[in-house]
Amino acid sequence: MSPLNRDADHLARLREYHARHRGFPSYARMGEVLGMVSKAAVKKLLERLEEQGFLQRSADGVWTPGERFFQRSLAASPVRAGLPTAEEAANAEPFLIDAFLVEHPNRTVLVPVTGDSMIEAGIHDGDVVVVDCGLEARAGDLVVAVVDSAFTLKELARDAEGFVLKPHNAAYPLIRPRERLEIFGVVTGLARKYRR
Repeated sequence: MSPLNRDADHLARLREYHARHRGFPSYARMGEVLGMVSKAAVKKLLERLEEQGFLQRSADGVWTPGERFFQRSLAASPVRAGLPTAEEAANAEPFLIDAFLVEHPNRTVLVPVTGDSMIEAGIHDGDVVVVDCGLEARAGDLVVAVVDSAFTLKELARDAEGFVLKPHNAAYPLIRPRERLEIFGVVTGLARKYRR
């Protein structure tokens, strides 16, 4: 088996380790984690993964994830949410979730959602919304707002009296700011984990 074929297996082990521990093992333990005895072989592997963009080194020489480390496969064909159709060949293409969800990294934050006031907009308790703090909010946008010194996630709306915050759950009332309404950011995406 060629080294490049084994590289995919080693990369998979590093990804699993990173997902579990939120970092890489020390260089001394790297061989143990990868199932490699030779430190020279570990060094060559890390350098190959660096050349391919999966790993990079920080200024002080510590190995960290490269841009492609979090790349996932994107099927060439979408899946129907309606009636089933004949299966088509699906060639996986590289896909970076961050690149898909985040247009402006320096002004984007991820905000965990609690509560059920936005369930009719498809946003549930436990979801994470992608919020661009640099976009100008317009009526109809979903926003994270500071209203009377409290944060909330709602739709920005406007009526005859001015801006209001509209929930997407009939059990909650419209929020009309008593003193101050400030937009923290505009919701541009959503992440949800179904199986925990």
